Amino acid sequence: MQGLRALGWVEGRTVKIEYRWAEGQSQRYAEIAAEFVRLKVDVIVTVGSAVTAAKQATATIPIVFAAATEPVESGLVASLAKPGGNVTGFSVQSVDLVGKRIEILRKLLPDLRQLAVIADAGYSASVLEINEVQSSARKFGIKVDLLAIRRAEDIAPAFETLKSRTQALYVCVGALVNANRSRINTLALGARLPTMHGVRDLVGAGGLMSSGANNTHLFQRSAEYVDKILKGAKPGDLPVEQPTKFELIIDLTTAKALRLAIPESFLLRADEVIE
Repeated sequence: MQGLRALGWVEGRTVKIEYRWAEGQSQRYAEIAAEFVRLKVDVIVTVGSAVTAAKQATATIPIVFAAATEPVESGLVASLAKPGGNVTGFSVQSVDLVGKRIEILRKLLPDLRQLAVIADAGYSASVLEINEVQSSARKFGIKVDLLAIRRAEDIAPAFETLKSRTQALYVCVGALVNANRSRINTLALGARLPTMHGVRDLVGAGGLMSSGANNTHLFQRSAEYVDKILKGAKPGDLPVEQPTKFELIIDLTTAKALRLAIPESFLLRADEVIE
C-alpha cells in the first residue's frame, strides 16, 4: 500500500483491495484463488507457494508475486527476462544465498559440525533449498539432519528427532513455516539452538538471525508492477526482478536467552541489531 500510495493510488477511492490469508494452510490456496477469479479482480498479488494455485486458477488475470523462491525452477515463469503468460514479479534468490548463510553460521559457531534444517517438504521451493543446504554443508564437512514437515502438527514431533549433537537450526522460508514461526523458534530456544532464517520477519518472533532479501522493499517494488498492469502493461512482458537490497539481522535478546556471546566484529557486519 505504501508503494501504491506513492504512485497516486488511494485505497477505497481509486483502488479496492480484497485481502485473504490462508494462515499457512496450503490447501486453502485454491479456494482463495477461485474466489478472486469469481470476483473478477484486475490483478492478484501474492507470494511464494500460493503463486502456483493462483496460476492454476486463471490464465488471464495478471498475477504479481511480491516474493518467490526460484520462480523459473518452480515453473512459475518461463524465464526471468521473458516470463510470458500472466505471471511476473520479484525473486528472493533464497537458494542462491544458502552458502552465505552457512558461512555466517560458521563464523558465529566455528565448531559447527551438525546442522538441522526444517522445511515444508510439500513446497517445491523448499525442496530446492534443502538440496542446496545439504550441498553447501557438505563442502564444510557439516552433517545435516532434515526435519521435514507438511502441517503444523508435524513441528513438535520433528524437534523430538533432533540429535544431541545438533548445534544450529537452518529454517527454510515457506507459508507453513512463516505461519508457525513462533512455535518453531520457541522449540529451537528450548533445544538451545541458534536459528538462521531467510527473512527478517522470523527473527522478530524469537529467531536469532536472518540473512536475505529485504521483503519490505520487494513488496514496495511490486506496487510498480501493479501500477503498470492497471495502466495496460502485460505481465508476460515485465521481466522478473531480482532483489537489490539484502540484510543481516541479529536479535540480541535471543542471543542472551541462548547464552551465546556475539563478537563485536560480527555485530558490526549486521544491518540491524534487535535489542
